[in-house]
Amino acid sequence: MMRRAGWIVNVSERSYFPSVDDDQLQIVLLRAQEIPRYVQDGVIDCGITGYDNVLENNADVQEVAELIYSKATSRPYRWVLAVPQDSPIHSAADLQGKRIATELVNVTKRYLEKHGVTAEVEFSWGATEVKVPDLVDAIVEGTETGSTLRAHGLKIIDELMSSTTRFVANHDAWRDEWKRVKMQNVATLLLGALQAEAKVGLKMNAPRAKLQPILALLPAMQNPTISPLSNDEDWVALEIVADESRVRDLIPQLLREGATGIIEYPLNKVIA
Repeated sequence: MMRRAGWIVNVSERSYFPSVDDDQLQIVLLRAQEIPRYVQDGVIDCGITGYDNVLENNADVQEVAELIYSKATSRPYRWVLAVPQDSPIHSAADLQGKRIATELVNVTKRYLEKHGVTAEVEFSWGATEVKVPDLVDAIVEGTETGSTLRAHGLKIIDELMSSTTRFVANHDAWRDEWKRVKMQNVATLLLGALQAEAKVGLKMNAPRAKLQPILALLPAMQNPTISPLSNDEDWVALEIVADESRVRDLIPQLLREGATGIIEYPLNKVIA
């Protein structure tokens, strides 16, 4: 993502301090769970982490941008309450006096408090799904699709929160005009890289006589770019940005309507 946004970041296997081709940036690699606290305390000016980690740390930070991307889908990462398929637990009220394992301890405790339930919440160091029902009664676990939970014979009975990736800043750093502008610039380019991820550019030539039916087929962020061809008044050049998933159906339709010289090309950034 950083490369598509315009920065070349080189990560060494033996260093947590990657090099970057920008003298105005210094980068450190940290666990996402730790970043909100270090940003809040001013140890680092800004960082990229999950919204779940911000809430878990109860961190007081400035949100610069929401960066929606994930490992499997573009949907938010969900933290859910899950139990075995045959569990007598059907709602939050049934957790009274039970034991829950999770990596999101503070968020889970606030969830129980909201529902007026007293239960034991223990931190899980991983492999949380295998702990029910022998070690704990329920788990609060993060999931994108729910497939891992289903594979372990678990069912979701409630959703505590959804989380996406956030670019956050320290409040003092945000009040510094130079740093704020730099962070805003970084955010703009990162958002542009994400926006371009599922899109491609299309160029083509079209006969003026067929221009309207071709235009009717074209999706565009605003309006397609139309340019006259030199020394040929009967043809124009068109250029658009389209969802990559639509192009496989769109190109044959354009050919049937008379478009020629169709070129598809990848995009690094789309700044809307």
